[in-house]
This record gives sequence, structure tokens and C-alpha cells, in this order.
Amino acid sequence: MGEKLKFAVHVINGRWFSVFASFLIMAGAGATYLFGTYSKDIKSTLGYDQQTLNLISFFKDLGANIGVFSGLIAEITPTWFVLLMGSAMNFTGYFMIWLAVTGRIPRPEIWHMCVYICIGANSQNFANTGALVTSVINFPESRGVMLGLLKGFVGLSGAIFTQLYLAIYGSDSKSLILLIAWLPAALSVVFVYTIRVMKPEREPNELKMFYSFLYVSILLALFLMVITILEKQINFSRGAYATSSTVACVFLFLPLVIAVKEEWIQWNSLKKENPPSEFAIESRKEVADVVFDEMPERQERSCFLTIFDKPPRGEDYTILQALLSIDMLILFAATLCGLGSSLTAVDNLGQIGESLGYPNKTIKTFVSLVSIWNYFGRVFAGFVSEGMLVKYKTPRPLMMTFVLLLACVGHLLIAFPFTNSVYVASVIMGFSFGAQLPLLFAIISELFGLKYYSTLFNCGQLASPLGSFILNVKVTGSLYDNEALKKLHEMGLDRSSVKELVCIGVECFRTPFIILSCVTFFGALVSLILVVRTRKFYSGDIYKKFRERR
Repeated sequence: MGEKLKFAVHVINGRWFSVFASFLIMAGAGATYLFGTYSKDIKSTLGYDQQTLNLISFFKDLGANIGVFSGLIAEITPTWFVLLMGSAMNFTGYFMIWLAVTGRIPRPEIWHMCVYICIGANSQNFANTGALVTSVINFPESRGVMLGLLKGFVGLSGAIFTQLYLAIYGSDSKSLILLIAWLPAALSVVFVYTIRVMKPEREPNELKMFYSFLYVSILLALFLMVITILEKQINFSRGAYATSSTVACVFLFLPLVIAVKEEWIQWNSLKKENPPSEFAIESRKEVADVVFDEMPERQERSCFLTIFDKPPRGEDYTILQALLSIDMLILFAATLCGLGSSLTAVDNLGQIGESLGYPNKTIKTFVSLVSIWNYFGRVFAGFVSEGMLVKYKTPRPLMMTFVLLLACVGHLLIAFPFTNSVYVASVIMGFSFGAQLPLLFAIISELFGLKYYSTLFNCGQLASPLGSFILNVKVTGSLYDNEALKKLHEMGLDRSSVKELVCIGVECFRTPFIILSCVTFFGALVSLILVVRTRKFYSGDIYKKFRERR
């Protein structure tokens, strides 16, 4: 019994169990992508027009992308504190929204709803900072595949949550908000002490392990896609939903089996090399001061005095050096155009389906398709860009350019729809949206180093809510409402005669999505500038310094 207990402690302290825990936390961190499912409940219950709904959507995107606070907090507090803080924010924000939508509290002011959803969505950054940043630091030479897998599980979370809420609550989409409130918070609490920074070591089977995790996640994604298609064709019973959600949970826990198997191999190897007393419980040690203690010491100067005294690309920039660099400004512009347009498309998916005459059940299918292909985009970007970088020295920003060009196609399919074109557009938008995030995070880590990565990667996505505000609230929302009012006037009605402002017809989103396509194309051209600027850097061995430090 003592030997089994020692092995259990070895597993829980191990880096692979930490990776598994990170997968689960990230699988619960994609609540923001489900906004299209429950946004109609907010709009109809509280009597909002589309521009007001898009304003709430903007604050969701603002909260989801302002991760500077979580990054700065992570610089001075342990990982467990970051995860617990995110857990509390997640529950508070979404629980208040659920109370408002179900009428359990008096009808809140619009700014109250904006604050609630901003707090709830901001918790995603604490999960990212706690799990994702820690994993990248622990596996610096596999950061591309690690980012792809972790953000891939975030991409799948929308489809996973859909199955769970249909099994637990039936078709009541208001209850989805309650599920979003308690489940991610519970996951962070359960695994709060297992995710921590460890000394980076290149495991012998590291790449093989990541590919094993990839295969399991692909099976999960394919299963969810098949179930999504079947749900469109067949009326599932509550029991059928319970079965599908159980199978999804089995796939979610398969990485734990893989992790335990690998730890068992390492356990037996350690037993052969060392007496049991020497390795039993202390075979893993947490590194207090992150990876960078081993770096040669430099004479520290004020960060304000070194703003323009930047190190070479790939070395550790200070926060100010990175934020004021031309490379970061180019990334900011490309992100504003690309992610801003993609977020606008995803957030309006429910209204797009409604305007084109799709039934409510089919609209849920669109949301699930975006979630699933969001996953494929993330793992594709992570694994393929890493392989292209290692094998052919291909600059990672070049893949960003191709992804943004693909997103243009998805926007045009909404602007000029044909029969079932929204299905194709959902796949393209989900894939391109998913691919942008791991590429952005990997590029930031490679160009500016890992010392202040928890802050810099959160700063890097600040352009996303700004782009969402301009393109979603000011452009798409106002143009949609204008078109809806135009149709009301054609019927001889005015705004006061209807509770909810709804636009039906292909014209509702045509002009906004033509604009989104043009903006995304401009973003692709901007990212090409970064390709030219960094091609010499990527032509070298960017991981050499990590091998030299071991």
C-alpha cells in the first residue's frame, strides 16, 4: 500500500499530470464562445435591440482579452492564487447574468449587465495565465504544440458545454449560463495545486506524448462533430444526451491514462537508478523563481531607461521594451483586424442564422461547428507551424497571413449567402478564428522571451476587444439595426411597436460582412510586414538557448 501511495504522489507531482489538469481547466475556459447560444435569451428577456446586445458582447470580448491584470498578478503571486481568483470571478459574473435572465433579481441596468459579463469573461485570462503560461514555461521547446493543444481544448469547450447542458438541463438555454458559472470555477478549485512552474526538462518521449494527446483530442472533436450532425437529423432524448456527454467526458479523461502510463515508466526507471528513499516523494520539485534563474546575471537598470535599448529578438525584453517595439505594433494591428473581425462574426452567429431563416436548433449547430473547428484551427496552427518552423525554418507569422486570408472567405460567405452556406462559413470562421490565437501567443513568446510572458501575451491580445468594439458595436450592430428599422418602416411600423428589433433577410449582414472581409484582408497584408522583418530570426535555431541552459 505504501508503494502505491508513493506512486500516486509521484503522479500528482509530475509534469504530465499538470498537463492533464491544464487540459481540463482550458476545456472549461471557453464560455465566451457560447454567447451566440444564450444571447437571444438576454435580448428577448431584457428587451434589448441589436446594438445594445452587441455592446454587451463587446464588454464580453473586452473582459476576455484584457488579461494585463491577470498577467501582472501572476508576476507577484503563485499560480494557485491566480487560478482561485479566476474561479471566483467566473462564478460571480455568470451567476449574476443567470439571476438577471431568469428574473430572480430586478431587471438590471445595461451597464450592470456589461460589468457582469466583463467580470465573468475576464476569468478566462486567469485560467490562461495560470495553466497556459505555466505549461509554456515548463515545455519551452514544444511551445507551439503545447499552445495548440491547450487552446484547442478551449475551442472544444463550447461543444462540450452544449452536450453537458442538454444532458443536465434539457433544451433550456438559460440554464447553460448557470452551467458556465459553476463548472469552470469548480475545475480550477479541484486542480489548483497541481499546476505549477517546474524546471524545464526535455522529456525523452515529450513529442510522442503530445502527439498521443493530439490523437485523443482529435477523436473527441470528431465525436462531437458527429453528434452535432446527428442532433440536427434526429430528435435526441434526454437519455441520448446523457450518453453523448458521458462519452465526451471519457475522451476528456483519456489523457490522464496516457499521463499515468508515462509516469509509471519513469517511476520504474527511477527505481532502478536510485534507492526508493531518495526518489519517492521528492522526485519532482517546484521551481520558485521560474526558468530564468539559470540565466547569466546582468546589471539591472530602470525599465524606463532601457525602453529603446532593446535586446536581440528572442531574448528577454522588458514589458515596456516589448510593448513599444515595432514588431509588437505590427502584431497589434494584425490582431485588431483579424481577431476583431472573427469575434464579430462569432458573436453575431445567432442573429445571422435568425436573419437567414434558420430554426433555433440549427443555430445551435452553427455554434457547435464554430467550437469544433475552432479546435481544429488551434491544433493545426500549433502543430503545423511548429513542424514548419523546425523543419523548414518557416516564419510563424507567415501562417498568420494565410489564416487571415482564409477568414476573408468565411466573411464573404455570410455577405453573399447561398443554400446552407452558413454551415461552410461556420467551419471556416471557427478554423481561422482558432488558428490565430496560438500563433499570436507563440510569436510573442519567441520574439520577446519568456521572462515576462504572463504579462506580454495578455497585452498582445488587447487589440482584440478594440477591434471588436469598432467592428461589432459601431459597424455591425448599428448597420443591422438600421436595416431592421428600414424594414419596419416599409411595413408601416415604428420602433415603439415592437419589443425586440429583429431583421430578417440577406441584406441584414451583407454590408457589415463586406467591411469585415476588407478589414481582415488589410490585416493579412500587415502581417506580411512582420514576415519580412523576422525571416532572418526564424532562419536560425530559436530553441538553442534552452538546450544550452540544461
